[in-house]
Amino acid sequence: MPVLAYFLTWTTYGTWLHGDERGSVDDEHNAVGTALIDADRLRLRSGRRALREDAFTLDAKTRPVVERAIRDHAEHRRWRIDALSARSNHVHVVVAAPSHPAAVVAGQFKSWATRRLRESGLIGERRRVWTKMASTRILHTEASRSAVVDYVRNFQDPGRRSFK
Repeated sequence: MPVLAYFLTWTTYGTWLHGDERGSVDDEHNAVGTALIDADRLRLRSGRRALREDAFTLDAKTRPVVERAIRDHAEHRRWRIDALSARSNHVHVVVAAPSHPAAVVAGQFKSWATRRLRESGLIGERRRVWTKMASTRILHTEASRSAVVDYVRNFQDPGRRSFK
């Protein structure tokens, strides 16, 4: 089955830890259809204590820099961005990037966004910005691509966060 696009999501450092009530993914909970990690106050507290610096959130100054960096890198690579949304604690991208695996695409977007934040003076040289990994869903059908594009463009606000 052909790959039409990737749905990439990654979070900002320290804003979505294991044990959080929203659920999370680790090495044992990462296969499609596997349940998320349940809410766990002790695990969440432990995760907070393990942070090496304060959590990082994107604001009105940093979000446009992140989005521009992602768009510029996609254009340079000749990848097509179908939807992009930088939120306060995560980034969603729907991208057609047939030349590279999804994890590589996400890694390049994160690296370029970090570089641009540093060049613009919005973060320090050593500031952690992103979590280590990214969610990388492969979209094989036009229906799934359309649903995810709609979700990224239109369902990022509270009360409108579901897609099929």
